[in-house]
Amino acid sequence: MDLFEYQARDLFEKHGVPVLAGAVATTPEEAESAAASMGGKVVVKAQVKVGGRGKAGGVKVAADAADAKVKAAAILGMDIKGHIVGKVMIAQAAAIEAEYYLAILLDRSNRTFLVMASVAGGMDIEHVAKETPEKLAKVPVNSIDGISKNMAEKIIRQAQFPEEIVAKVADVLVLLWKVFTSEDATLVEVNPLVKTADGRIVALDGKVTLDDNADFRHPDHAALEDHSATDPLEAAAKEKNLNYVKLDGSVGIIGNGAGLVMSTLDVVAYAGEKFGGVKPANFLDIGGGASAEVMADGLSIILGDKDVKSVFVNVFGGITSCDAVANGIVKALEILGDKATKPIVVRLDGNNVIEGRRILNEAAHPLIQQLETMDGAAARAAELAAK
Repeated sequence: MDLFEYQARDLFEKHGVPVLAGAVATTPEEAESAAASMGGKVVVKAQVKVGGRGKAGGVKVAADAADAKVKAAAILGMDIKGHIVGKVMIAQAAAIEAEYYLAILLDRSNRTFLVMASVAGGMDIEHVAKETPEKLAKVPVNSIDGISKNMAEKIIRQAQFPEEIVAKVADVLVLLWKVFTSEDATLVEVNPLVKTADGRIVALDGKVTLDDNADFRHPDHAALEDHSATDPLEAAAKEKNLNYVKLDGSVGIIGNGAGLVMSTLDVVAYAGEKFGGVKPANFLDIGGGASAEVMADGLSIILGDKDVKSVFVNVFGGITSCDAVANGIVKALEILGDKATKPIVVRLDGNNVIEGRRILNEAAHPLIQQLETMDGAAARAAELAAK
């Protein structure tokens, strides 16, 4: 789960990371009130989960509270790369002397954590890495040892920070590691980390991504979810504990096992090239158990997608045998009744497949078509969607 900037700022403050005063507003009047409470210059920032806000006009300096109201009115409702601004952050302005970059992230390819630090803050880090790689230090972090003050100072020196601020920046890095581990994050980024005219080191803009797999340890994280941006089908699937991701195609996909479903997406996309570029409409993994209720929930989610024109159920019977899956499909269609209106192509293989196919044949449901091969079923589902 990616957080808004104001949420990241609040999380930093919770763990002692130095930040400036900030507040979130959804109306110009709220922005004016927040700015008045801070006094002096403020920065009005669009709260969207996408980069390039400044270039799009989503970040403006306001001289006072009245100006903050005007600037907020201009930013609220703005479209920034397809994201409509519904909130702005009112941040206390600062006299910036220098800008730096700090980040801690999960390095999946190397199965470790990674600290990235640079004296070239305020810029896209991808640009820094490409154009001036010598200005970006990348230091692996052992999950057991973590980041001590001593190690933090070594990292900051490796990134060629000025010696007079090494200790202060190291203190911030240690606190960011606390945020990273305490909140089960996969990314904690500060860009820019600034040195103010009075010598303070402050996290001016933060990005945080939290690991959804650790939600059970953090019931308070539920309050950070942005429900307004959540696809309603994905929200409904989450309530039913289904692994579902909405895509932009027209063939609904149901499979058991993430690997099989991923392969199914590829096969459907390939088959769909023959029918005008038909694509899969979703990723949906029902897991190892395909009970009638689970199958009904899955079909209900997919059939509720107006973009879906056909459904491809691709199941390999392993722990759950094909006859159990077939019974689940039949009972699911009984449960759904008139809600099931789109053709369903079923490919069963694996444990007890002959019995599973017999059950579906005897059910003779008008929506179900069986094919024996994955390629054949994918082609049929794509053809039906194209029609």
